Amino acid sequence: MIPEQIRTLIDQGALFVCNHSAGKDSQAMYLMLRDLVPADQLILVHAELPGSDWPDLVEHIKATTKGEELILARAGKTFLEMVEKRGMFPSPSLRQCTSDLKRDPIARELRRFVKANPQFQGRLVNCMGIRAQESASRARKNPLKLDLRNSKAGREWWEWYPIFDMSEAEVFAAIEAAGQEPHWAYAAGMSRLSCCFCIMSSQADLETAARLRPDLLETYANLEEKIGHTMSMSQRPLREIVNAPKPCQAVFNFM
Repeated sequence: MIPEQIRTLIDQGALFVCNHSAGKDSQAMYLMLRDLVPADQLILVHAELPGSDWPDLVEHIKATTKGEELILARAGKTFLEMVEKRGMFPSPSLRQCTSDLKRDPIARELRRFVKANPQFQGRLVNCMGIRAQESASRARKNPLKLDLRNSKAGREWWEWYPIFDMSEAEVFAAIEAAGQEPHWAYAAGMSRLSCCFCIMSSQADLETAARLRPDLLETYANLEEKIGHTMSMSQRPLREIVNAPKPCQAVFNFM
């Protein structure tokens, strides 16, 4: 069910922003927004993560959308540069990769866009493909709330999760019903389309990513050895997790 506040914001001419990672949830969310929001009130935004992303993400977004304006947001550092400078990978409780490389660069670009487009009168609905089924912590989230952090300087900034109540099966069904396919990495075995090697990945996804991106596996594994810290929550080196040969023995410090 669409919240009444969302219908009011549509009628008021608010800008709706589809945060599009090229993943299945973003794709299903876009299909919902496309049918709900007038075309001149809908744009797309994608956070680029050079050196960590899957190939062809932007191409997939363009191929499965209708030519809406696509803003590409990029931080002043890459994920691997951030990790090397800190001397450690992010953790589930301190996810600098999300805040520094995705949330903040996207917010910066959206502030610029709203300022440059006064027809929206500072009203913005930032839409994200978060679903309650994904985890207990996500299920406790409020799917529609006023973003006080960004509701400043004449802006009324809302955060909305349009597909919050959808199941994974419903997400894939929506994509199929639209005559589309999800990004190729799903068919290749990935359950999620985050970074190729993500701190939140399951062992199965890490093994699949290692098979699909052996070049990137070496880059990550070499960085682990260089800083003496592993990216996995299991606290095992990446090469060990995916059963890849070790060119040398590294010593890891788990603090």
